[in-house]
Amino acid sequence: MKKVIATVLLGLTFGVNAQTIENGSHSTTGYVKSDGTIENSSHSTKGYIKSDGTIENSSHSTIGYIKSDGTIENSSHSTKGYVKSDGTIENASHSTIGYVKSDGTVENASHSTIGHAGNVKREWAAVVFFFFSF
Repeated sequence: MKKVIATVLLGLTFGVNAQTIENGSHSTTGYVKSDGTIENSSHSTKGYIKSDGTIENSSHSTIGYIKSDGTIENSSHSTKGYVKSDGTIENASHSTIGYVKSDGTVENASHSTIGHAGNVKREWAAVVFFFFSF
């Protein structure tokens, strides 16, 4: 399982306040600031999300992309997986690896809760929980 701290990348909402991200036990694991800065629970910067879907680590190196059709790619543009409109998350072979529910609950393939994203985009939740670690 990817590091829970990565959950801070979930569905950035570019509002005035930072989005709080929680693990499966509802403990805060991080924040996403309105400018796209991703922080852990101690407010250390872990990465950035750009409005064009580019995902960067804390050194501003590109580690992946979120495409408008729900395809998730690594930095070499190789497909890592897919996010379906119903919240089903698939790997590159189209096997189901998890789900992002409409209420923001993130589940693994066995439907066990692994996190809470609140009001965030499904694609971003999938990137964090299933495809990249930070």
